[in-house]
Amino acid sequence: MYDLIILGTGPSGLSAAVYAARYKMNFLCIGAIPGGTITQAHQIENYPGIESVTGIELGKRMEEHAKKLGAEIVADSIKKIEKKDDHFILHGNKEYEAKRILLAIGAERAKLKIKGEEEFLGKGVSYCATCDGPFFKDKIVCVVGGGNAAVTSALYMAELSKKVYLIYRGEELKAEPAWIEQLKNQKNAEIIYNSNVTEIQGKERVDKVILDTNREIELDGIFIEIGSTPSKALVANLGLKTDERGYIKVDSEMKTDAEGIWAAGDVAYDHFKLRQAVTAAAEGALAIYSAYLDTKK
Repeated sequence: MYDLIILGTGPSGLSAAVYAARYKMNFLCIGAIPGGTITQAHQIENYPGIESVTGIELGKRMEEHAKKLGAEIVADSIKKIEKKDDHFILHGNKEYEAKRILLAIGAERAKLKIKGEEEFLGKGVSYCATCDGPFFKDKIVCVVGGGNAAVTSALYMAELSKKVYLIYRGEELKAEPAWIEQLKNQKNAEIIYNSNVTEIQGKERVDKVILDTNREIELDGIFIEIGSTPSKALVANLGLKTDERGYIKVDSEMKTDAEGIWAAGDVAYDHFKLRQAVTAAAEGALAIYSAYLDTKK
């Protein structure tokens, strides 16, 4: 029986593990991917103290830091959480028990929900440029979205591909100005504003995309970077209060409305909508401080 189980090994969960280790708590950290979805980031240049680093490297550093302090990190995928009396049971490849849990389970990639998206998944449709980009070397691709993830993915693909289109539904990109400036300086990158991809076509693989402006673009791959939605399925039976989009509501100490449950990172409600590694890490630290104080009651 652990005093605390941290569920998630992204920036929030690993930051929490660092603080829990320093507080000498009896805890366990469980996650499927060290670093979480940040490992899909091609380049990170806004994490304090680190001028430039890949998402994979930053995730690895965070995990090594936590382990060096004595954190026990288990690679497992939890399928179900249930409340039993005064503690929780987490079901994965094994069963784990804890008096408290911190949900740092992140978010899932949002989908366009258009014709051809599911059909060509893995056949030209991808949600991760860092993962699948090398398969499109010297080919023509597009990235859909207008935030940091989309623009940095387009920058990465500009390094690899012959041509990259960034397709965005709005009039102005929402990414950091520094990223936008870099993309505009890429000779093989083209930004298409006020457009939505309505269909993905192909035979055995993606051949082209259709826009709502009736424009057709022949290409080899499409990377969908339109944001994320909170991972809700795992915690649905816990009865936690959420906002209309499904983000878990928390107070200033990252406590949920349920006794013994905290939430931090991309799964938690964020008033400012600034879903960054640095804010996720801060929320993980706040949650652990609160949980630590709770063990002293």
